Amino acid sequence: MDWAGFRFQDPAWLWVALAAPLVLLAAWRRERDARAQAVTFPGASRLRRMRPGWRVRLRHLPLALAALGLVAGALALARPQHGTLREDVTTRGVDIVVALDVSGTMAAGDFQPRNRLEVAKEVVGEFVKRRTTDRVGLVVFAGRSLTKSPPTTDTAVLLRQLDDVRLEMLPDGTAIGSGLATALTRLRRSEAKSKVIVLVTDGDNNAGEIDPATAADMAKAMEVRVYTILVGRGGRVPMPVRARDPFTGAIVTETVMADVKVNPDLLKRIAERTGAEFFRAEDPAALRQVFEQIDRLEKSDIQVSAYRRYRELFPPLVALAAALLALAALAWASGLRVVPA
Repeated sequence: MDWAGFRFQDPAWLWVALAAPLVLLAAWRRERDARAQAVTFPGASRLRRMRPGWRVRLRHLPLALAALGLVAGALALARPQHGTLREDVTTRGVDIVVALDVSGTMAAGDFQPRNRLEVAKEVVGEFVKRRTTDRVGLVVFAGRSLTKSPPTTDTAVLLRQLDDVRLEMLPDGTAIGSGLATALTRLRRSEAKSKVIVLVTDGDNNAGEIDPATAADMAKAMEVRVYTILVGRGGRVPMPVRARDPFTGAIVTETVMADVKVNPDLLKRIAERTGAEFFRAEDPAALRQVFEQIDRLEKSDIQVSAYRRYRELFPPLVALAAALLALAALAWASGLRVVPA
């Protein structure tokens, strides 16, 4: 028997408490029957108008005290307890590193009204906010790679580092192998039950000293799954370029159509080699759906162990029962009795 932390360890004793009203009922019926069988005598009506003495008025006291003592004793024997709930939460999380392409082609304007990098940053930020029980890190790459944040549970710090990501922060190029290798370095000492890299790029490998296939083999050896996401489409896409105005000499930004080479087969091979999946997103909505799907695929295990520590409440009831029964015995010894009034 348990009510929000309160319980009786041995509730069967509560049935004994029901004997108290039964005893009182039996005494009342006995007194009633005794009155019905009493022999009347002349002048009894005048005696009824006389005020009864204190012994008569307190004739029920011993029985009432004994009944209350019985109730208190039964409650004590039932062992009332109050428990404090404590929960231990154990998380078997996922260590995740997002490897984000910041090469010049991420400035393409086919993700209107913003470029590919700005949309990718927003979607990655939403993904990070959902992974509250995991450690998430951030690596950026273009012609070379850079760790912006090692895997951490400090979401605020990671989001600040993500907000600081911009185009032209690294030499231009698309070093997919280097970006993947740097992300693997961040996971080298991870003890998480699951290790994941989310590689976001919009091009083909054309820079860096590490071949993507070699990096994929390293990931497989480390039991790291690499989800690859190809952002945007290949071919001719609108690209902003800066040029000098021939009339004013000022630097202006113009949009021109430029050819962008993509290699979906390479990204697919990396994902398949590591037991993960390849995705393609050609607009902001599709990119958001891809990250939501990865979020569903890589879930953390959260185990909650709950237990209560109980405190015994029966000692005061034992003292109360003893006191009530002692008073009942004392009242009985003083001559108080249940007799016909």
